[in-house]
Amino acid sequence: MTLPPLSLYIHIPWCVEKCPYCDFNSHAIKGGIPEAEYVDALLADLEADLPLAGGRTLTSIFIGGGTPSVFSTEAIARLLAGVKARIPFSGDIEITFEANPGTVEADKFKGFAEGGVNRLSIGVQSLQQDKLNLLGRIHGPGEALRAAALAADCGVRSFNLDLMHGLPNQRQQDALDDLRQAIACNPAHLSWYQLTIEPNTLFASKPPVLPDDDTLWAIQEAGHELLLAAGYRQYEISAYAKPGFEARHNLNYWRFGDYLGIGCGAHGKLTQADGRILRTVKVRHPKGYLDPSRSFMDQLLAVEADELPFEFFMNRLRLFEDVPKADFTHRTGLPLALAQQQLADAFAKGLMVENASHWQVTEQGHRYLNQLLASFL
Repeated sequence: MTLPPLSLYIHIPWCVEKCPYCDFNSHAIKGGIPEAEYVDALLADLEADLPLAGGRTLTSIFIGGGTPSVFSTEAIARLLAGVKARIPFSGDIEITFEANPGTVEADKFKGFAEGGVNRLSIGVQSLQQDKLNLLGRIHGPGEALRAAALAADCGVRSFNLDLMHGLPNQRQQDALDDLRQAIACNPAHLSWYQLTIEPNTLFASKPPVLPDDDTLWAIQEAGHELLLAAGYRQYEISAYAKPGFEARHNLNYWRFGDYLGIGCGAHGKLTQADGRILRTVKVRHPKGYLDPSRSFMDQLLAVEADELPFEFFMNRLRLFEDVPKADFTHRTGLPLALAQQQLADAFAKGLMVENASHWQVTEQGHRYLNQLLASFL
């Protein structure tokens, strides 16, 4: 069996403050960060997972959080050097690092690049102060624009700006003004996604007033046209890129590739030589993760065969590229016949079409993606 490409996700759970919309495993800094201890733990966690990696080379690394840029440049350089000493890198590996645009973090960009980071992802979210206040962000519009300028000039291959729309009390013009300013920064990649209210967040307990559905759809359509006119291509539900600058790490996720996950609460997906697909979940809380008396692994589970068709299509159909039919068997180990009934349902509803070698999600299928995915449950 040919194993899929392998990526690595590294989770750094600390941030300066917890945002009211955030449901990620993040913890506000209280009294300092055990930086050196955590890097040591991450490398030990990786070593423990290496038998599951099948001797493969890493094609991408994504350091996310939390806010990884609260770490020092020296700690990130030591982390990446330690990873490279334990598992080989491909010659053109993509190493993405999430950062906040606050002045303290942005001043470190050059140091992160010198330590091995070659792609930055900056959490701008909005370029209007009132919206940033509502989102609980601690940076201002000026800091965000400065961070984008620093990212363009710090030595990384490319950078991404994260931008939200559908914000509390947001008008269409507000959203498009944000988008125009972001485009003017000339990032190679823009993650442009709608705010959603997630369980177990402050917004869930105290919901803000969000734009109505008609406004949301108008924002999405007008913003899409604006991005296309600026030379960006939509390649995933909430991601746009200049040609050749699609996020390789994310593409590997959506193409049902494999990834190691290290750090607090990190998830992994690893195909084994015998065809089994394993899911890993690490200990979630920093205190437990750093406890030397316990394992980093919280869960190690084999995905059941009857769950694989849904898992494959749930990921693959987020992309706007044609799906090679052969990928289903290559990535799941299952015969295509097991998905024929669900596919027939999607074709009948006009959500997908096919030719001899590929499937393609229709415009209606992208608009009603949840309905399409329900076909594979």
